[in-house]
Amino acid sequence: MINGLYKAGVIHRRGPWRSFEAVEYATLEWVDWFNHRRLLEPIGNIPPAEAEEQYHAAADNIDMAA
Repeated sequence: MINGLYKAGVIHRRGPWRSFEAVEYATLEWVDWFNHRRLLEPIGNIPPAEAEEQYHAAADNIDMAA
């Protein structure tokens, strides 16, 4: 599924590509968007990276209380 999203959103839509470096840079941009700016409804319309930070902060607070 993730490969299909990537190929549809980057490879097919933004091609044709002039070089491997152009594909590599576009991939890095897409991965950054996917992890840090994409809003995900099932976790409260926040980016996955933000949800992960909240999870680890809550886990750290539980460890300190114990």
